[in-house]
Amino acid sequence: MNTATYETHVLSAPPEGAGPDWLIPQGWEQYSAEEHGVWDTLFARQAALLPGRASRAFLHGLDLLKLSDGGIPNFEELSARLMRRTGWQVVAVPGLVPDDVFFDHLANRRFVAGNFIRRADQLDYLQEPDVFHDVFGHVPLLADPVFADYLAAYGRGGQRALQLGGARYLKNLARLYWYTVEFGLVEEEGGLRIYGAGIVSSKGESIFSLDDPSPNRIGFDLKRVMRTEYRIDDYQQNYFVIPSFDELLRVTVETDFAPLYAEIASADDIRIAEIVDGDRVITRGTQDYAKSKGGVAVLA
Repeated sequence: MNTATYETHVLSAPPEGAGPDWLIPQGWEQYSAEEHGVWDTLFARQAALLPGRASRAFLHGLDLLKLSDGGIPNFEELSARLMRRTGWQVVAVPGLVPDDVFFDHLANRRFVAGNFIRRADQLDYLQEPDVFHDVFGHVPLLADPVFADYLAAYGRGGQRALQLGGARYLKNLARLYWYTVEFGLVEEEGGLRIYGAGIVSSKGESIFSLDDPSPNRIGFDLKRVMRTEYRIDDYQQNYFVIPSFDELLRVTVETDFAPLYAEIASADDIRIAEIVDGDRVITRGTQDYAKSKGGVAVLA
Protein backbone atom coordinates (compact mmCIF):
# COMPACT_ATOMS: atom_id res chain seq x y z
CA MET A 1 0.00 0.00 0.00
CA ASN A 2 1.03 3.58 -0.45
CA THR A 3 2.94 4.43 2.68
CA ALA A 4 1.29 7.84 2.94
CA THR A 5 -1.79 5.94 4.05
CA TYR A 6 -0.02 4.50 7.09
CA GLU A 7 2.50 7.22 7.81
CA THR A 8 2.44 6.70 11.57
CA HIS A 9 3.78 3.17 11.08
CA VAL A 10 6.65 3.98 8.70
CA LEU A 11 10.14 3.52 10.09
CA SER A 12 12.56 6.44 9.75
CA ALA A 13 15.58 4.37 8.74
CA PRO A 14 16.25 0.84 7.51
CA PRO A 15 16.29 -1.50 10.51
CA GLU A 16 19.12 -3.87 11.24
CA GLY A 17 19.47 -6.45 8.48
CA ALA A 18 17.94 -4.27 5.76
CA GLY A 19 19.92 -2.74 2.94
CA PRO A 20 19.89 0.95 2.01
CA ASP A 21 17.04 0.08 -0.37
CA TRP A 22 15.18 -1.39 2.63
CA LEU A 23 15.19 -4.88 1.14
CA ILE A 24 15.60 -7.94 3.35
CA PRO A 25 15.68 -11.67 2.65
CA GLN A 26 12.21 -13.19 2.64
CA GLY A 27 13.37 -15.99 4.93
CA TRP A 28 11.00 -18.46 3.29
CA GLU A 29 12.64 -21.45 4.94
CA GLN A 30 11.85 -19.98 8.37
CA TYR A 31 8.06 -20.04 7.99
CA SER A 32 6.41 -22.53 10.31
CA ALA A 33 3.82 -25.11 9.31
CA GLU A 34 1.27 -23.01 11.17
CA GLU A 35 2.15 -19.92 9.13
CA HIS A 36 1.86 -21.83 5.87
CA GLY A 37 -1.46 -23.13 7.16
CA VAL A 38 -2.76 -19.60 7.71
CA TRP A 39 -1.93 -18.78 4.08
CA ASP A 40 -3.70 -21.94 2.90
CA THR A 41 -6.79 -21.13 4.97
CA LEU A 42 -6.98 -17.59 3.62
CA PHE A 43 -6.27 -18.72 0.07
CA ALA A 44 -8.94 -21.42 0.09
CA ARG A 45 -11.53 -19.01 1.44
CA GLN A 46 -10.86 -16.34 -1.18
CA ALA A 47 -10.38 -18.79 -4.06
CA ALA A 48 -13.86 -20.17 -3.40
CA LEU A 49 -15.42 -16.71 -3.14
CA LEU A 50 -13.83 -14.77 -6.01
CA PRO A 51 -14.94 -16.54 -9.23
CA GLY A 52 -17.70 -14.35 -10.67
CA ARG A 53 -16.61 -11.49 -8.41
CA ALA A 54 -12.96 -10.79 -9.23
CA SER A 55 -11.77 -9.42 -12.56
CA ARG A 56 -10.73 -11.84 -15.27
CA ALA A 57 -7.18 -10.49 -15.13
CA PHE A 58 -6.89 -11.19 -11.41
CA LEU A 59 -8.17 -14.76 -11.69
CA HIS A 60 -5.92 -15.39 -14.69
CA GLY A 61 -2.94 -14.09 -12.71
CA LEU A 62 -3.65 -16.52 -9.86
CA ASP A 63 -3.36 -19.40 -12.35
CA LEU A 64 -0.37 -18.04 -14.27
CA LEU A 65 1.68 -17.51 -11.12
CA LYS A 66 0.70 -20.85 -9.55
CA LEU A 67 -0.35 -19.25 -6.30
CA SER A 68 -2.57 -22.24 -5.58
CA ASP A 69 0.40 -24.58 -5.12
CA GLY A 70 0.08 -24.38 -1.34
CA GLY A 71 1.89 -22.49 1.39
CA ILE A 72 3.35 -18.99 1.42
CA PRO A 73 4.96 -18.42 -2.00
CA ASN A 74 8.72 -18.27 -2.31
CA PHE A 75 9.47 -14.79 -3.62
CA GLU A 76 12.38 -15.95 -5.78
CA GLU A 77 10.27 -18.54 -7.57
CA LEU A 78 7.33 -16.16 -7.85
CA SER A 79 9.55 -13.41 -9.23
CA ALA A 80 10.97 -15.73 -11.87
CA ARG A 81 7.45 -16.43 -13.18
CA LEU A 82 6.48 -12.78 -12.99
CA MET A 83 9.66 -11.54 -14.63
CA ARG A 84 9.03 -13.70 -17.68
CA ARG A 85 5.53 -12.27 -17.95
CA THR A 86 5.86 -8.53 -17.26
CA GLY A 87 9.34 -7.81 -15.94
CA TRP A 88 8.22 -7.41 -12.32
CA GLN A 89 9.65 -9.04 -9.23
CA VAL A 90 8.50 -9.35 -5.63
CA VAL A 91 10.94 -8.20 -2.95
CA ALA A 92 10.70 -8.38 0.83
CA VAL A 93 10.79 -5.36 3.13
CA PRO A 94 10.64 -5.19 6.96
CA GLY A 95 7.45 -3.13 7.00
CA LEU A 96 6.04 0.03 5.51
CA VAL A 97 8.77 2.00 3.78
CA PRO A 98 9.23 5.75 3.16
CA ASP A 99 7.52 7.20 0.13
CA ASP A 100 10.64 7.81 -1.93
CA VAL A 101 11.71 4.19 -1.43
CA PHE A 102 8.24 2.91 -2.26
CA PHE A 103 8.03 4.92 -5.48
CA ASP A 104 11.54 3.95 -6.58
CA HIS A 105 10.78 0.26 -6.27
CA LEU A 106 7.50 0.57 -8.17
CA ALA A 107 9.07 2.65 -10.93
CA ASN A 108 11.67 -0.09 -11.36
CA ARG A 109 9.09 -2.89 -11.33
CA ARG A 110 9.85 -4.17 -7.87
CA PHE A 111 6.81 -4.82 -5.73
CA VAL A 112 7.61 -4.53 -2.03
CA ALA A 113 5.90 -7.05 0.21
CA GLY A 114 5.98 -7.70 3.91
CA ASN A 115 7.36 -11.11 4.76
CA PHE A 116 5.26 -11.74 7.88
CA ILE A 117 1.82 -13.33 7.96
CA ARG A 118 -1.05 -12.64 10.33
CA ARG A 119 -1.89 -15.02 13.16
CA ALA A 120 -4.71 -17.54 12.91
CA ASP A 121 -6.86 -15.31 15.15
CA GLN A 122 -6.40 -12.33 12.80
CA LEU A 123 -7.90 -13.75 9.62
CA ASP A 124 -10.39 -10.96 9.06
CA TYR A 125 -8.52 -7.78 9.97
CA LEU A 126 -4.95 -6.60 10.18
CA GLN A 127 -3.82 -3.00 10.64
CA GLU A 128 -0.76 -3.29 8.42
CA PRO A 129 -0.49 -5.32 5.21
CA ASP A 130 1.02 -8.80 5.56
CA VAL A 131 2.31 -11.25 2.98
CA PHE A 132 -1.19 -12.49 2.18
CA HIS A 133 -2.51 -9.03 1.42
CA ASP A 134 0.61 -8.05 -0.48
CA VAL A 135 1.07 -11.22 -2.53
CA PHE A 136 -2.42 -12.66 -2.93
CA GLY A 137 -4.01 -9.23 -3.19
CA HIS A 138 -1.55 -7.40 -5.42
CA VAL A 139 0.70 -9.76 -7.33
CA PRO A 140 -1.80 -11.60 -9.60
CA LEU A 141 -2.56 -8.35 -11.44
CA LEU A 142 1.15 -7.76 -11.98
CA ALA A 143 0.97 -10.67 -14.42
CA ASP A 144 -1.34 -8.52 -16.56
CA PRO A 145 0.81 -6.38 -18.90
CA VAL A 146 -1.51 -3.37 -18.83
CA PHE A 147 -1.95 -3.22 -15.07
CA ALA A 148 1.77 -3.91 -14.62
CA ASP A 149 2.50 -0.83 -16.74
CA TYR A 150 0.01 1.22 -14.72
CA LEU A 151 1.67 0.42 -11.41
CA ALA A 152 5.12 1.25 -12.79
CA ALA A 153 3.71 4.54 -14.15
CA TYR A 154 2.28 5.26 -10.70
CA GLY A 155 5.74 4.79 -9.22
CA ARG A 156 7.23 7.25 -11.71
CA GLY A 157 4.38 9.63 -10.95
CA GLY A 158 5.19 9.44 -7.26
CA GLN A 159 8.80 10.31 -7.94
CA ARG A 160 7.70 13.32 -9.98
CA ALA A 161 5.26 14.40 -7.28
CA LEU A 162 8.09 14.48 -4.76
CA GLN A 163 10.17 16.59 -7.16
CA LEU A 164 7.31 18.99 -7.89
CA GLY A 165 6.02 19.63 -4.43
CA GLY A 166 7.40 17.25 -1.89
CA ALA A 167 4.96 15.64 0.49
CA ARG A 168 2.18 18.19 -0.12
CA TYR A 169 1.05 16.37 -3.28
CA LEU A 170 1.19 12.88 -1.83
CA LYS A 171 -2.20 13.14 -0.14
CA ASN A 172 -3.86 13.44 -3.54
CA LEU A 173 -1.68 10.79 -5.14
CA ALA A 174 -2.35 8.38 -2.28
CA ARG A 175 -6.06 8.71 -3.02
CA LEU A 176 -5.48 7.52 -6.57
CA TYR A 177 -3.65 4.45 -5.29
CA TRP A 178 -6.31 3.82 -2.67
CA TYR A 179 -9.27 4.00 -5.01
CA THR A 180 -7.63 1.97 -7.80
CA VAL A 181 -4.87 -0.37 -6.65
CA GLU A 182 -6.39 -1.04 -3.25
CA PHE A 183 -10.16 -0.63 -3.63
CA GLY A 184 -10.94 -0.43 -7.33
CA LEU A 185 -13.84 -1.95 -9.25
CA VAL A 186 -13.87 -2.56 -13.02
CA GLU A 187 -16.71 -2.90 -15.50
CA GLU A 188 -16.66 -6.21 -17.33
CA GLU A 189 -19.17 -8.14 -19.35
CA GLY A 190 -21.64 -9.44 -16.81
CA GLY A 191 -21.34 -6.51 -14.42
CA LEU A 192 -18.94 -4.98 -11.92
CA ARG A 193 -15.90 -6.94 -10.80
CA ILE A 194 -13.35 -6.33 -8.06
CA TYR A 195 -9.63 -5.90 -8.64
CA GLY A 196 -8.33 -3.81 -5.74
CA ALA A 197 -6.04 -5.73 -3.42
CA GLY A 198 -7.80 -4.53 -0.29
CA ILE A 199 -11.01 -6.08 -1.59
CA VAL A 200 -9.82 -9.34 -3.15
CA SER A 201 -7.83 -10.24 -0.03
CA SER A 202 -10.82 -9.63 2.27
CA LYS A 203 -13.74 -12.02 2.59
CA GLY A 204 -16.06 -9.37 3.99
CA GLU A 205 -15.25 -6.61 1.53
CA SER A 206 -15.33 -8.99 -1.44
CA ILE A 207 -19.03 -9.36 -0.65
CA PHE A 208 -19.76 -5.84 0.63
CA SER A 209 -18.20 -3.98 -2.32
CA LEU A 210 -20.46 -5.65 -4.89
CA ASP A 211 -23.58 -6.72 -3.02
CA ASP A 212 -24.28 -4.28 -0.21
CA PRO A 213 -26.62 -1.33 -0.94
CA SER A 214 -24.70 0.98 1.39
CA PRO A 215 -21.71 2.30 -0.63
CA ASN A 216 -21.70 4.58 -3.65
CA ARG A 217 -20.30 3.11 -6.84
CA ILE A 218 -19.13 5.93 -9.10
CA GLY A 219 -17.52 6.01 -12.52
CA PHE A 220 -13.80 6.75 -12.34
CA ASP A 221 -12.64 10.32 -12.92
CA LEU A 222 -9.01 11.11 -12.14
CA LYS A 223 -9.43 14.58 -10.67
CA ARG A 224 -12.51 13.55 -8.72
CA VAL A 225 -10.71 10.57 -7.20
CA MET A 226 -7.70 12.66 -6.20
CA ARG A 227 -9.96 15.11 -4.36
CA THR A 228 -11.91 12.44 -2.48
CA GLU A 229 -11.22 11.54 1.13
CA TYR A 230 -11.27 7.90 2.19
CA ARG A 231 -11.44 5.78 5.30
CA ILE A 232 -8.85 3.31 6.51
CA ASP A 233 -10.74 1.87 9.48
CA ASP A 234 -13.60 -0.02 7.81
CA TYR A 235 -15.32 -0.89 4.55
CA GLN A 236 -15.35 1.87 1.96
CA GLN A 237 -18.29 4.23 1.47
CA ASN A 238 -17.25 4.98 -2.13
CA TYR A 239 -15.94 2.65 -4.80
CA PHE A 240 -14.74 4.06 -8.10
CA VAL A 241 -15.32 1.98 -11.22
CA ILE A 242 -12.89 1.99 -14.13
CA PRO A 243 -14.12 0.97 -17.61
CA SER A 244 -10.95 -1.05 -18.26
CA PHE A 245 -7.30 -1.33 -17.29
CA ASP A 246 -6.39 0.09 -20.69
CA GLU A 247 -8.35 3.25 -19.93
CA LEU A 248 -6.84 3.55 -16.46
CA LEU A 249 -3.35 3.34 -17.94
CA ARG A 250 -4.17 5.75 -20.76
CA VAL A 251 -5.52 8.43 -18.42
CA THR A 252 -2.54 8.05 -16.12
CA VAL A 253 0.21 8.34 -18.73
CA GLU A 254 -1.49 11.04 -20.83
CA THR A 255 -2.24 13.40 -17.93
CA ASP A 256 0.18 16.16 -16.99
CA PHE A 257 -0.09 15.96 -13.22
CA ALA A 258 1.67 19.28 -12.47
CA PRO A 259 -1.27 21.52 -13.44
CA LEU A 260 -3.67 18.95 -12.01
CA TYR A 261 -2.03 19.22 -8.58
CA ALA A 262 -2.24 23.00 -8.79
CA GLU A 263 -5.93 22.85 -9.72
CA ILE A 264 -6.73 20.41 -6.92
CA ALA A 265 -4.86 22.55 -4.40
CA SER A 266 -7.32 25.38 -4.98
CA ALA A 267 -10.38 23.15 -4.62
CA ASP A 268 -12.02 21.73 -1.52
CA ASP A 269 -11.68 18.07 -0.67
CA ILE A 270 -14.72 15.95 -1.41
CA ARG A 271 -16.09 14.33 1.68
CA ILE A 272 -16.59 10.62 1.96
CA ALA A 273 -19.94 9.46 0.53
CA GLU A 274 -20.64 12.81 -1.12
CA ILE A 275 -22.11 12.79 -4.63
CA VAL A 276 -21.03 15.80 -6.72
CA ASP A 277 -22.11 17.31 -10.02
CA GLY A 278 -20.65 15.40 -12.94
CA ASP A 279 -20.48 12.04 -11.17
CA ARG A 280 -21.49 9.03 -13.23
CA VAL A 281 -23.39 7.32 -10.45
CA ILE A 282 -23.64 3.59 -11.04
CA THR A 283 -25.13 2.90 -7.62
CA ARG A 284 -26.16 5.61 -5.19
CA GLY A 285 -25.56 4.08 -1.79
CA THR A 286 -27.88 4.18 1.17
CA GLN A 287 -24.89 4.68 3.53
CA ASP A 288 -26.77 2.53 6.05
CA TYR A 289 -23.59 0.68 6.97
CA ALA A 290 -21.75 3.92 7.77
CA LYS A 291 -24.70 5.14 9.83
CA SER A 292 -24.80 1.92 11.83
CA LYS A 293 -21.08 2.37 12.60
CA GLY A 294 -21.64 5.92 13.77
CA GLY A 295 -20.31 7.48 10.60
CA VAL A 296 -16.81 7.52 12.04
CA ALA A 297 -14.00 7.62 9.51
CA VAL A 298 -10.27 8.08 9.74
CA LEU A 299 -9.28 10.43 6.93
CA ALA A 300 -5.84 10.49 5.36
